Amino acid sequence: MPAARWALVVDEIVDIVEDRLDIQVGSDTPGVIGSAVIKGQATEIIDIGHFLPLAFEDWFRRKELGAQALTRTLLFVDDSAFFRNMLVPVLKAAGYEVVAVGAADEALALIKKGAKFDAIISDIEMPGMNGFELAEAIRADVRCAHIPIIALSSISSPATIERGRQAGFHDFVAKFDRQGLIAALKETTVEFSEAA
Repeated sequence: MPAARWALVVDEIVDIVEDRLDIQVGSDTPGVIGSAVIKGQATEIIDIGHFLPLAFEDWFRRKELGAQALTRTLLFVDDSAFFRNMLVPVLKAAGYEVVAVGAADEALALIKKGAKFDAIISDIEMPGMNGFELAEAIRADVRCAHIPIIALSSISSPATIERGRQAGFHDFVAKFDRQGLIAALKETTVEFSEAA
């Protein structure tokens, strides 16, 4: 697949800096990833992935997802507002309806109330109940045995991946891998549709 080319129109270029980006303070504002210190100045970092779907409804939508994704509802569980703000717009732009929560117990409460989801995406490292424990709790509920669960983690060691499989995760994706997440969703939801 060819690399995407993007352009950003601005009123004026103030400076051009080439540096490693280190987000120091996350943001709860949609479209703002957080703040970083760049050349000694606090600078807000915007998330282009949030704004593109607002301007172009089908920007991230892949042809192979087609109408299938449009009817899919996802439960996205991550205690970090930073990652929820970064990934929810990407998932919506790919055609999914997304319900995002900040804790595993909130996710379980929705499931116990009868909310239906076609797939669940969960962070692993969360305070309180972690992602492994959430997956095990979901698997213990017979009503949810068919739901694919994808793990999001910044740690992807073989031991962590194996622990995820034992807990009931179907796939393991790095937190910043947006394309990998969409591909994993497509693969797991197609597998489960064919098995049903």
